[in-house]
Amino acid sequence: MAPPPSAVADDAILSNGYSDDETLLRRNPVSAQWIIQKFGGTSLGKFAEGIAEDIVKPSTDNHRIAIVCSALSTGTKAEGTTSRLLRAAAAALHPRSKEHNEIVAAIASDHLAAAKELISSAELQAEYAASVEAECTRLLSFLSAAQVLDEISPKTKDIIIGAGEKLSCLFMTALLRDRGVDAEYVNLENIIHPASTGAALTQEFYTDVGLSIAERVRACGDRIPVVTGFFGTVPGSLLASIGRGYTDLCAALLAVGIGAEELQVWKEVDGIFTADPRKVPQAQLIPVITPEETAELTYWGSEVIHPFTMEQVIGAKIPIRVKNVMNPAGHGTVIFPDDLMEGMPSPAAVLKPRFKRPTAVTTKTDITILNVRSNRKNLSHGFLAGIFRILDSRRLTVDMISTSEVHVSMALHTDTPARQVAVMVAAKELENWGTVDISRGLTILAVVGKHMKKMVGVAGKMFQTLAQSGVNIEMISQGANEINISCIVKEHDALKAMTILHTRLFLYSEDDA
Repeated sequence: MAPPPSAVADDAILSNGYSDDETLLRRNPVSAQWIIQKFGGTSLGKFAEGIAEDIVKPSTDNHRIAIVCSALSTGTKAEGTTSRLLRAAAAALHPRSKEHNEIVAAIASDHLAAAKELISSAELQAEYAASVEAECTRLLSFLSAAQVLDEISPKTKDIIIGAGEKLSCLFMTALLRDRGVDAEYVNLENIIHPASTGAALTQEFYTDVGLSIAERVRACGDRIPVVTGFFGTVPGSLLASIGRGYTDLCAALLAVGIGAEELQVWKEVDGIFTADPRKVPQAQLIPVITPEETAELTYWGSEVIHPFTMEQVIGAKIPIRVKNVMNPAGHGTVIFPDDLMEGMPSPAAVLKPRFKRPTAVTTKTDITILNVRSNRKNLSHGFLAGIFRILDSRRLTVDMISTSEVHVSMALHTDTPARQVAVMVAAKELENWGTVDISRGLTILAVVGKHMKKMVGVAGKMFQTLAQSGVNIEMISQGANEINISCIVKEHDALKAMTILHTRLFLYSEDDA
């Protein structure tokens, strides 16, 4: 088990290392010694054996461990179990279609094949095969009922997608037992009391759910709980109200409810970097990052952790550590609440390099700009209101905006065909308010850093660097909180722009500091 992050000298932080002094960032010793480990579907699909042997099993030496699993996936999210279950649900609404049966059969076959490959015990294999058959039979009953009724309610759709997490956790429970770990399958589909499903998604609701999950996990005694990321029916439906990130939220609620020392989110990268390491080889691992910076990076294109999930854990003063399933010994990146440093010696030492440079640079692709110039027949105070009523009716979110009394430019994320169509329809409707033109093939380039407000001239340096590199800027935005500076560039310039900014703003000599 990797030790908690420590207070280190500047050069140690910049080289992504830690010293033996663990004083500054260690959790308060009064907290419980639970570690919650959340594993994504791709990690489980590709590295299940390593997760069992090299991560979960060694972690039990010094901590109480509970693991939360997403549905298995061996490729992209579109090829994962949850996506296939959603396709099965859609297929079931077609009369006389048998596609949903074929999808479920393929899902069952994939899980059984994984068990046959990794589980040596014939008894455990047989037990798991029986569980898969029972779960898939139940799943098919819901799909068949939907086909007869020609309707799938939000609750039924939740039950259908929840089968993915159940199959995944059954598999991991069997695998851990096969490796000598006394594990227990924890199905949360009935954890929420039926009387509460009509309530709103308030913080009180989430707190109650977290305590209920924690109580169920404690009931496992000395066994390792393998917890389904699917936690039943919530007000408005789990999928519709929370989205595909509900497994992260489940892990967060458990961590808060049980008073965990740390929530670990295991991915296929070493942590959070100063830029996308797949695109910028010089990108550096960030040892410690604030929740605000993580939320900004998530919004602007880096898939880290959903802000609401992070809010639950950080609000309870529990650090989140992002780690790599392929490098269990690595320290990862700790998302650390600022106020946990209060009362500790010299907390500024941990974040001192942040006062010298931004934290990270990221990009968000598939951006379209809508420019609307008023026809001046409308009062200026109604101009923006009319524009946003149209965008709201088409469920379009504005990522960046630049306005004047009679002109507005808006950047929208058009990463799906549905959003692209919605933008075209909205553009036609906006012509009632003035002249509309559309610019496509753009990328948002964002520089993020909580301490940028203390860095005089960082915006000037950013735009001067882009200008010297021949990168034209289409639009500029800076938030009032000064945590990010964003601009829009042509998509074909995005990689060059990100690389040159990373080199100029992040890689510097001691003389530049």
